[in-house]
Amino acid sequence: MKTVPAKTILQKNKTSDWFGNDYNMNLYRGCCHGCIYCDSRSECYHVEDFDTVHAKENALTILRDELRRKIRSGIIGTGAMSDPYNPFEAQELLTRHALELINAFEFGVTVITKSDLITRDIDVYKDISEHSPVLCKMTVTTTDDSLAALIEPNVSLPSERFEALAKMAENGLFTGITLMPTLPFITDSAENIKSIVKTAHQCGVRCIYPWFGVTLRMNQREHFLCELDKRFPESGLRQRYESFYGNRYKCTSPNSRELWRIFTEECEKFGIIYNMKSIISAYKMGYGDMQMKFF
Repeated sequence: MKTVPAKTILQKNKTSDWFGNDYNMNLYRGCCHGCIYCDSRSECYHVEDFDTVHAKENALTILRDELRRKIRSGIIGTGAMSDPYNPFEAQELLTRHALELINAFEFGVTVITKSDLITRDIDVYKDISEHSPVLCKMTVTTTDDSLAALIEPNVSLPSERFEALAKMAENGLFTGITLMPTLPFITDSAENIKSIVKTAHQCGVRCIYPWFGVTLRMNQREHFLCELDKRFPESGLRQRYESFYGNRYKCTSPNSRELWRIFTEECEKFGIIYNMKSIISAYKMGYGDMQMKFF
């Protein structure tokens, strides 16, 4: 596959407020999932040829050296800009070998993906959890496989993602869902939110973090609107977005307050955590402070 030069793999985060991540790791650049709403294709990220996946050159060597230099372990998050389980990962194994390095240097990890390929690496996640916190998350925007095939065409269907979550939970891993984006006029129904929470509970999911809207900015906005025309012809969705939101960056669902009420009630009913601070505390519980480690 194609590669791009890389000087670093780990980026130190200014805060650990986002799922407790101390570092961010992207082994790949670009994504071929084809999700019509993806924020990562926005102009501000300067990712050329976004729909083509590139591996970062010498990623594992760079990661090993960076981990070796750290005197304090922490939590490494992956999946923010490029899915670590894109189709090429099945052969490239960059993510699996990176997890093995993370395990060897006793760091923790949070991962977010839309691919059931993550279940291949359950053994490594379990090994990491022996010494450090692990949080395995899947993005789920709908439980409707046919709708997902329109808005997320090249990834595992929601039913397959839920099966993966159930398998990870059965293996003792702390699992979660990022319920975002919620597309106004498409997935922002009470029925959809209830279905996601109920199915998550049935699969042993411990936490769900939502946002009831979608972000749209330069490059991403025009791509999204064009895809609405292609995938929902004669629906008037493009015109509805343009009329309701104009050029806004944050396009919050008109139903957001009601959806939040329904969501929280369902989560409380099933014992699912949804507050960020509580999520971080829960998956880190029992590990104490990340210890100083000198290599």
